[in-house]
Order: sequence, then C-alpha cells, then structure tokens
Amino acid sequence: MGREVVIGSDHGGYELKEYIKEYLVDSGYSVKDFGTYNSNPVDYPDIAKELGEYVVEKNLEGILICGAGIGMSIAANKITGIRAALCYNNYIAKLSKLHNHANILCLGGRLIGKELAKEIVDVWLNTGFSKEERHVRRISKIE
Repeated sequence: MGREVVIGSDHGGYELKEYIKEYLVDSGYSVKDFGTYNSNPVDYPDIAKELGEYVVEKNLEGILICGAGIGMSIAANKITGIRAALCYNNYIAKLSKLHNHANILCLGGRLIGKELAKEIVDVWLNTGFSKEERHVRRISKIE
C-alpha cells in the first residue's frame, strides 16, 4: 500500500467522502476512515477531534468533509498541531500546503462537485511545504 491518508465526514459530507475514499484507494493510498458511515445526522466536532488527534499523533495528512467545510475547519483547528485548510479550488489547495503546511484538507461536500474535489485532493496531496525561512518562521508562530 501507498502512504496513509485519513478521512472523515459528517452526514453533509458523507457522499463526497465515500467518493474520495474510493478514489484514494484506487490510486494506491492506504485510507483510514473515521466515519461517519452513513447519511444519518452526526456532530462534526466529534469526527474532527478524533481524526485531528490521530493526524497529530501519527504525523499524517487528513481530509475532513462537511456540508460547507467550515465547521470541520473550525473544529479541527482547535487541536494543537493541526493546520486545517478549507479549500475550494486547486490554487488554494496548493498554497495551503506550500505556504501554510496544512495537514488537514477540509472540503464542502454540498458546495463542490466530485471531479473538482478529486482535483483538489490530488493537488493537495502532491504539494509539499516550501520550507522557505519565511514560511517556517510563520508556521512556528502558530504552534
């Protein structure tokens, strides 16, 4: 298996999560799913917390999806060591990793289509942190 990526969603992101999870597995990634496992209503902060703590503990990258992506982003960013970025296009996805060293990608399952989401995931997973002094300095001020 390829590198591990963790993924989670609430009910508003469930359909897109399942699509992205299948795409990642087909692309050779090892995927750990933190739920939810159906479209029944759940509380997004619970999933963001469990996934975010795992990302920090294992030094991995994660993807969180809710209806708009905003709730997951807010909840995940409460966890020390998480830099969650709500991305809605490829350019933002690239900058979130290159300049901000984002370790969680947040998506709005009700706001973007599956193909765009797949492109954003590809860009995000395949962009590294620039490690330029100015970006390293700025990230260190967040932690």
